[in-house]
Amino acid sequence: MLKPSPTTALPAFTKIIPVLLAEDHMVVREGLKALLEAEGDIKVIGQAENGRIAVELARKLRPAVILMDIAMPLLNGLEATRQILKDLPTTKIILLSAHSDDAYIEQAASVGAAGYLIKQTSLAALSTVIREVHRGRPFFSPSIAKSLHSSNQKPPAREDLLKKKVAHLSSREVEVLQLVAEGKANKQVAAELVISIKTVEKHRQHLMEKLNIHDTAGLTRYAISAGIIESSVQLTIV
Repeated sequence: MLKPSPTTALPAFTKIIPVLLAEDHMVVREGLKALLEAEGDIKVIGQAENGRIAVELARKLRPAVILMDIAMPLLNGLEATRQILKDLPTTKIILLSAHSDDAYIEQAASVGAAGYLIKQTSLAALSTVIREVHRGRPFFSPSIAKSLHSSNQKPPAREDLLKKKVAHLSSREVEVLQLVAEGKANKQVAAELVISIKTVEKHRQHLMEKLNIHDTAGLTRYAISAGIIESSVQLTIV
């Protein structure tokens, strides 16, 4: 639950941090924008309702920090992060999720996220993390950092091995996989990605071969297990 932090007077020389908000719920975005800008040193320069728009806006606006929800339609936050950092390696991205599972956290670290927060966080903590990552200090909460450290010292579980297969998929294959898992037909996927239906069919075939999965239901189950799509949980702002 996000709560406003006490407003304090800022020195005249305080540097403003330009932030992009990527979150699929408009009410949450607007609430975050109002609360963050009340801090005085944070300016929301853009808002994105899905991962694809987040990538486009990041390239156009070049924000210093991006607050990115993992669970977004069309392109999830993990893949959006990967694509953004390929073009803008100095941008700092904080991933926001309803999950504190080891697999999600490890994926966040593997794609280059500068921070990872669960949605039950205070605005004071969120503002602090934005400032910290802007200074070049990666921030994972103590419990998450401990989980990351522990996971590096034990053999990977079967589900972790499953998720690592995502690394062998191209960005386009991940995009196609997410759209298929969201229930879109080949024609809809083609229109969304501005590619031919034949190209979509080829991508689906490659996905099935790489993952050894041979039907749409199996691809959907895999997408869920790999964190490519997840149940969306709204932030409560009070």
